[in-house]
Amino acid sequence: MPACRKPSRQATLLVSGMASLGSPPDGTRQHLTELRNGLLHLHKTLLDSESATYDHDIARITSKGQLLNLVLHDPYFAWLHELSELVVLIDEILDAKDPATPADGGRLLAQARELLAPAAATGNFRKHYLEALQRDPNVVMAHAQAMKMLASLGGPKTEENTR
Repeated sequence: MPACRKPSRQATLLVSGMASLGSPPDGTRQHLTELRNGLLHLHKTLLDSESATYDHDIARITSKGQLLNLVLHDPYFAWLHELSELVVLIDEILDAKDPATPADGGRLLAQARELLAPAAATGNFRKHYLEALQRDPNVVMAHAQAMKMLASLGGPKTEENTR
């Protein structure tokens, strides 16, 4: 059986300094898995929306390999990396040798809330996320599901998920 990877220094730094879920480690693992799965669903919806827009407005995407290359290297898709990196960070915590702590869960939950609350988000992600919300009803539905999932996981609320 392969050894579990220890979270990277970047993963450790990104999760420092945020709130706690206040649940036991098994509950934390379950919450992190739910958070990961919810964020993956949102990411897929955003990727589908952005690739359809790219395909229509910029150039035809002819294969999954081409799409992967675009997502990894084309500036058009770069804004999605922040969400991708959060999912990877959750995976690293879940795959770590030591079990995730309630503090880990709280930090990641707070980071997800901050990223997905349009009023709280800043920078390039916020700009493109708001555009996707305005353009695509599937993104609106996925956002609503993500906010509901975040609210169900408890912890501190943002303005966006208390409405």
